[in-house]
Formats: sequence, C-alpha cells, structure tokens
Amino acid sequence: MKSELKKHLLPLLVIFLLIAIVWIFNRVNYLNFIFLFLGLTLGSFFLDLDHLIYWLYLNPNIEESRLAQIAFKKYDFISLIKLLESTHHQHLNLIFHHFFFQVVMALISIFVFTSSDSPFAMAFLLALNIHLIVDEITDYRLDPGHLQNWLFARESKQLPRRYLSKYILIFVVLTSIFTLLLLKSKI
Repeated sequence: MKSELKKHLLPLLVIFLLIAIVWIFNRVNYLNFIFLFLGLTLGSFFLDLDHLIYWLYLNPNIEESRLAQIAFKKYDFISLIKLLESTHHQHLNLIFHHFFFQVVMALISIFVFTSSDSPFAMAFLLALNIHLIVDEITDYRLDPGHLQNWLFARESKQLPRRYLSKYILIFVVLTSIFTLLLLKSKI
C-alpha cells in the first residue's frame, strides 16, 4: 500500500513544490495554492474509482467484489485499499484505464491548459495524466503484455507491443507540456 501511494504521490509532491516555489516568486494569490493542492490530491485518487466501478457494477458477483462491497458498506477504507492493492492487476476492463479515455483526457487537457485560468482544473487534469502515466510505465517495466491487455481491453485489435513505448512517450511528452503550462501560468 505504501509503495502505491509513494509511486503516485511523490511525483505530485515534487510538482506541487516546484509550482509553489515559482508561484511564490510571482506573488500568486494564496488561494490558488489551495486549489492547486486540492486538484492534485483529488486527481491522484480519482482514477482509483475505476476499481470501485469494477467491483460494484461491472463484476458484482465475484468474491473480491463481495469483499469490497462489505468493506465499502462498513466504511472500512483501509481494507478496501488493501484489497485494491492485492487485486488491481486482475482488473483489465476498466473505463478510466483504457486508451480511449486517455486520448479524450489528453484532448480535454489541451483545451483546459490553453484556455483556462483555473488552478484546480489544471491540477486535477495533470494529476489524472500523471497517475495514468505512472501506471503505464510501471506495467510496461514489469510486463508489457499486461499493460497491453488493460490499455486495449475492449479492442479486437491491440497496439503491437513494439509500439507501446512510443505510445507511452507521446503521453509523457504531453504531460510534461501540461506541467510546464501550469508552472508558467499567470494565475
């Protein structure tokens, strides 16, 4: 559980600190720091709702779903997180962990980062992008086949494995650009 939190929160903490330092020198309104923090925090955990959807709606009759439902009804979020940690690699057909969602999210991010002054919206989208990229890089390093299976779960034709690294690189570059746009934003 701690490694999952570190894996997702450490990059966001670094980004928050970098942006905060730049914003301090630019005398940005202190409320924007709160919106930045809230956007990064909520965005980092939002994609994990996918697993709740998997348990509660897509596959409610399997044993792990029953355990998740019991923990959820008891508000036992620690057990829910432990269950997520032990079973998340088995969840392949997720809505937010699909290539189509990532493409749509990138297009929405381009629109928001180029036309919005909302630090919350930009931070939220940045955290979503980073969360997905971290998951993709981790799975690519461990098992490219597993990444290919969950990223293209509902597709009859999948992207060949030899192109997965290029696919990830495209979204790493886009996410880096989003980070720079947020860093240089004149909020």
